[in-house]
Amino acid sequence: MPIGNLTSQLFANIYLSRFDNFIKHNLKVKFYARYTDDFVIVSDNVEFLTQLVPKIKKFLLNNLKLELHPDKIIIRKLCQGIDFLGYVILPRYRILRTKTKKRTLKRVNQKNLASYLGLLEHCNGCRLSNKLLRLAYARNGKSYVYKYQTVLDAVSGPKEDLEKAVVLLNK
Repeated sequence: MPIGNLTSQLFANIYLSRFDNFIKHNLKVKFYARYTDDFVIVSDNVEFLTQLVPKIKKFLLNNLKLELHPDKIIIRKLCQGIDFLGYVILPRYRILRTKTKKRTLKRVNQKNLASYLGLLEHCNGCRLSNKLLRLAYARNGKSYVYKYQTVLDAVSGPKEDLEKAVVLLNK
């Protein structure tokens, strides 16, 4: 079954539901998120997180016949950002992962533009959206002015003002 296929995502959710229950009910983890086979646990206690790793490994091996990839177990401070599902999640915002950003800039065209703009809707990607719009149309031999560009350029001041301007324009 191809990776990314909707059926493989469904089967992962069904198969790993026992893992979800183990994390939430047995280990009493408060802040846990999982998408197919990627998961994140957030805590303010490094020792607690360190103690979870062998328990999780044991559960996965004994109950689900799965193993954690040793190079993908990372414990770090939230302010350093969490690399999860193509984004880097920071305490107050999300940005697109650098590798994803480079691939997007390389591949964007008019046919896939809407998909990439949708990807950027989930993070702080206003500037990158502008750049993608210009690139996609330039690769097709046309010029395109992003409809919010002049307003965004006119807004000066704190980032919150810029975000408010975008929200008002999207209504």
